[in-house]
Amino acid sequence: MDLVVSPALTIPSSELGWRFSRSSGAGGQHVNTSDSRVELFWDVVGSAALSESQRTIILSRLAKRLVGGSVVVTASERRSQLRNRETALTRLSDLVATALAPDAAPRRPTKATRGSKLRRLAAKEQRSETKKQRQRPSDD
Repeated sequence: MDLVVSPALTIPSSELGWRFSRSSGAGGQHVNTSDSRVELFWDVVGSAALSESQRTIILSRLAKRLVGGSVVVTASERRSQLRNRETALTRLSDLVATALAPDAAPRRPTKATRGSKLRRLAAKEQRSETKKQRQRPSDD
């Protein structure tokens, strides 16, 4: 089954690689006999599903996660291999979609309004009065 990341990108299942191993954690005696831990890997460099612009964006934004030009996603939270496969597919889809998402608009610095400054100073004055009321009376 192909992995739909966005309307502009669908990764064919032939480009996805799977590796299975024994998972740690809960599962009783069954955990010692089944390979429920899932590793999903996708070769970004050799993928035919990507345009050159998409490839450069993914390679630059996911540079720390790449292992030999491939993105590797691991899932071992569930007890069944099928559920872990679904989780891994979802994680890869989210990871690639986030990498391809456009940058957020840069923040424009703004000044505090006159009213907000006055409110802040009034709150400070009120807090100061509250603390003065807590002090021990002076012996004047």
